[in-house]
Parts: sequence; C-alpha cells; structure tokens
Amino acid sequence: MLPVPLHPPIIALAFVTAIALPACRSEILEKQAEQIKQQKIEIARQRQEINDLLAGRQAQDQKQRDCNRAFSDYFEKAQSSSDGERTIALYRDGLVLCPDDEVARYELGKALAALGRYAEAEHEFEAALRINPGFIDAKKQLEAVRQQKR
Repeated sequence: MLPVPLHPPIIALAFVTAIALPACRSEILEKQAEQIKQQKIEIARQRQEINDLLAGRQAQDQKQRDCNRAFSDYFEKAQSSSDGERTIALYRDGLVLCPDDEVARYELGKALAALGRYAEAEHEFEAALRINPGFIDAKKQLEAVRQQKR
C-alpha cells in the first residue's frame, strides 16, 4: 500500500486539533470554574438571607408571645384593678414585655393622670403617639395633661 500523502489542510487540522483544541477546552473549563465559583457565592448569600429572615421571624414570633403574655398577665389585670398604683405597676410590668403597645401606653398615661402625675402621663401619651401618630384619643389626653400642668 502506498502511503497517503498529507495535504496542507489536513496538516493544519491536525495542528489545530493537537494545539488549539486543548487550549480552547482549558479556556472553557476555566470559564465554567468561574461560573461555579460565582454560583457558590450566590448560594451562600441566599442561605444567609434565608437565615436572617428566619431569625427575624423567630424574633417576631417571640415578640408576639411576649405581648400575648403581657396582655394576659398584666394589661387585663390592670384594666380591672381599682387601685391606681397597682394599675400603674401592672401596666409598667406589661410594657417591659411589650413596649410597643400604644394602647397600654395610653392606658398607663390615663392612670398616671388620674393620680395627678402629669409629667409621667405626658411621657406615656407621647410614647403612644410615637408608636401610632394617628391615635386621636392619645392626642386629646396629651393636650388635657399639658393643660393640667400649666
């Protein structure tokens, strides 16, 4: 058998296959490795975001449990108390557990005002209004307390 003569295009193809193709494969692999690295970074970021959301949810759930306890153990008892000092103490104890309850702050302000403790009452009505600026009754009570202080 006679040997097959190599033509220049076949030599060029052999060269590309032997030299350039591995370089292309290496470049492709490097790009893929970089994509995988970026995906891992994004997955880690998303996991952290999920963990942060879960922690926030757990904190919110705990806050709700604390407020439920404040209502059952303190605010409801304060509402039925006829002793002004006990009412004040109950509201204050409940507000330690649930400090953002504007109604409890309002009711504490009313109890303080009833005992002539206007500066403290003013502070509680202002706190209620910081929590809920549209709380009309708290605005009215605040104005009344300020009138009493004059």
